[in-house]
Amino acid sequence: MTTVHVEEAGAEGPLLLCLHGIGSSSAAFAPQLEGLAPYARVVAWDAPGYAKSADPEGPLDLDGFVDAAAGVIRSYGSSAHVLGVSWGGVIALRLAVRHPELVDSLIVADSSAGSGTDPEKAAGMRARATELAEVGPRAFAAQRGPRLVSPDAPAALVERVVDTMAGAVRLPGYGYAAEAMAGADLRTELPGIAAPTLVVCGDRDTVTGVEASQVLAGGLHKTAYVIVKDAGHLANQEQPERFNAWVLSHLHIATNSRTQKG
Repeated sequence: MTTVHVEEAGAEGPLLLCLHGIGSSSAAFAPQLEGLAPYARVVAWDAPGYAKSADPEGPLDLDGFVDAAAGVIRSYGSSAHVLGVSWGGVIALRLAVRHPELVDSLIVADSSAGSGTDPEKAAGMRARATELAEVGPRAFAAQRGPRLVSPDAPAALVERVVDTMAGAVRLPGYGYAAEAMAGADLRTELPGIAAPTLVVCGDRDTVTGVEASQVLAGGLHKTAYVIVKDAGHLANQEQPERFNAWVLSHLHIATNSRTQKG
């Protein structure tokens, strides 16, 4: 089993597991670790092969990453609310299908049903590993990072996003993740997800985009869909106060619903 590094904040309240995007790490959730800690036990992972987590012992497909996330939840001896951004959202959705007993609810932010929904997107995703190998993490991050936030994002945020990516991505982990994303098409699995889900998208997201989030919201049965204004693909970092407010509202509703059923 690959050793997975996590960052934690908060000691009480529901368990919230945060799963980062394909070019990121637990550092992406600094605003959630700080802002949500008074209300929840917040755990943000470095996916296997990313940042401070060990490299996988062998190739991982989507379910391999999903099972690693399930292992993190089990290590806390409970189920969890799962927040996934972009690629992390794809993992979260598949987690709710594969291990429904571990998922109390979902928050899926600036995500999609996977790049396997479109051959061109799948090919572009697969090409990323070669690009990373050719140019290295720092140049790779410098090329991709600025696209993840809106054009009006402060320079400090852009720099932080680039630094996070440069410190997170490496082969073979990133290559496994890209292949997993390229092969993912969860559209037919969405109706079977029982966990209540909040779908969130920045109104200026040009990476996955509003339309991809609408597909998720339309395919899920127990869902709410919200737009975060003045935010690009990384809404949780670009507009953390607005983002966190929606997450807290969702956690409150989901937790109360479980209590009443219990």
